[in-house]
Amino acid sequence: MYRALQCSLDEDLSRFTHFLRSRGVVHRITEEDGKQVIWTYDGAGAQIVQAFYAEGIPDQAFDSAENASPAAGSSNWPLVWRRIPVTLIVLALTGVVALLTGMGSRPETIGLFTFVPVDANGYFSSEMDLSQWWRLVAPIFLHFGLMHLAFNSLWYWELGRRIEMRSGGLWLLGLTLLFALISNTAQWWVSGHALFGGLSGVLYGLLGFCWLYQWLAPNVHFALPKGVVVLMLVWLALCLSGLITMLGFGAIANTAHVSGLLAGCAVGLAAGGLERARRGRQE
Repeated sequence: MYRALQCSLDEDLSRFTHFLRSRGVVHRITEEDGKQVIWTYDGAGAQIVQAFYAEGIPDQAFDSAENASPAAGSSNWPLVWRRIPVTLIVLALTGVVALLTGMGSRPETIGLFTFVPVDANGYFSSEMDLSQWWRLVAPIFLHFGLMHLAFNSLWYWELGRRIEMRSGGLWLLGLTLLFALISNTAQWWVSGHALFGGLSGVLYGLLGFCWLYQWLAPNVHFALPKGVVVLMLVWLALCLSGLITMLGFGAIANTAHVSGLLAGCAVGLAAGGLERARRGRQE
């Protein structure tokens, strides 16, 4: 447990704790040396408690929540947005690339984001050019069609913000780059085709990371809605079967999906195992 905050015994924390529970922040309150102490399950939860308390958000958000419908927006959105800059930057870059490439319909700009460069004759190179190192990652921003873009963006928002809120922006950035490198390289090496793109390989990596980490070291941020993992695995199986391509959804970068998932599971096992061991030493 993490000591998140302490305050006077005279302060009424009932509304504050109600607010924290409504936001899914696991915590408890004890009395020590004439003070009220708020404890959280992990460091990320402690930071959230401190931020909410310091910025005076709880009372305002609680009051608005009492008068709003369940579907109404939360009044703490400005705080949330400041805590997920990497998620927002990746989504913004994805949107910019979609505009530049016309959703993958402009050959003159697509070549800027392919895994290998295009030569003067308009053909893809047969080898990687490590001097153009950004190409190892660039295909994740390339999408073909509105549905492809929307599906991947929504899932990156769902998974990316969870990881960034729990572990920080550097963790999310590192995982995104790692899974992009692994899934892109695997797809190019196995398929032999240079034209592929999308965040899907990274998404399956983030999914595998959250799934295995949560299994070993549960926390409020990685608690995905029931059925999400099953849904994504079923979709992966359908893609591998060739049914999605037969239905006219285009070629699927299956190698990127599988390699991303395996890499994410491996990192989730390692990080979750370390966190589980750390918690065990503290108990």
